[in-house]
Amino acid sequence: MKAIVYKKYGSQNVLEPLDVEKPIPEPNEVLIRVFATTVTAADCMMRRGDTFLSRILLGLLKPKKKYQILGTEFSGKIEAVGNKVKKFKPGDEVFAFRGFGTGCYAQYKCMSETGSLAIKPNNIPYEEAASVVDGATTALFFLKEKANIQKGQKVLINGASGSIGTFAVQLAKYFGAEVTGVCSTKNIELVKSLGADKVVDYTKEDFAKTRDTYDIIFDTVGKSSFSHCRKVLKSNGKYVVTVMTLKHVLQSFLTKFWNKKKVIFGMSLNKTEALNFIRTLIEEGKLKTIIDRQYPLEELPVAHEYVEKGHKKGNVVIKV
Repeated sequence: MKAIVYKKYGSQNVLEPLDVEKPIPEPNEVLIRVFATTVTAADCMMRRGDTFLSRILLGLLKPKKKYQILGTEFSGKIEAVGNKVKKFKPGDEVFAFRGFGTGCYAQYKCMSETGSLAIKPNNIPYEEAASVVDGATTALFFLKEKANIQKGQKVLINGASGSIGTFAVQLAKYFGAEVTGVCSTKNIELVKSLGADKVVDYTKEDFAKTRDTYDIIFDTVGKSSFSHCRKVLKSNGKYVVTVMTLKHVLQSFLTKFWNKKKVIFGMSLNKTEALNFIRTLIEEGKLKTIIDRQYPLEELPVAHEYVEKGHKKGNVVIKV
């Protein structure tokens, strides 16, 4: 089967096409024909070997395997199932999350039936289904499970035009919050169209220096800090961040015991329940995805280069 691999850490130029062996499902696995995947900031970070965590999981000096296939989320159709699989059958259309398991930049992928795998929404194509997986479930995890968002709260989404941010705006509105989105000038209308009650243009105004205060500040892009935002957090406000760093770990521990204003981070390991919830919202017309660009699999290096510029709106999709 065709795949795009890398054998060392580096720029998008380390990505190369390779014919690899088609996987065979174990008794508890399903074999999925991949129709679409995406390029995320996390994919680019893993390719570069930027973080200590990614190096621990993928290899300290170079990928542990002979070659590594990236790709954290995808959609496709089940082609075969192991003899112990009960939840799925051949022909099922699914969407799934691989996380650090990766492996989506290929024509086929095997997954355990108990993994982050669910039937895809029936009213959107594979390209849209792939683009929903990580961004929507991550936004849901942080807003609902970690921040315990409540109706009537004031929520600020930093990075409101990105993959996580576009879903965070919609989900915060779904849960009844008053939403302020932070983005650049060119994305103001997009963020308004997603339901934001107010939009702050960060090229002209610093949201942390306004008179507004918030119950939740959700930084989806890691461009702010707790110290910078604490003045505009309400007395029991929560600063929610998706990037787990040593600094955030320490701040989370300290604020848990000695500060009413909390720093919150976390990691969602299994997304099956979240995927099913997101599917329902999409089928009911209450959640939509934003696709910036689409590329064929062979143009994956170009897609990586574009994502690394940091200006994408929503999602960048790869058609496999």
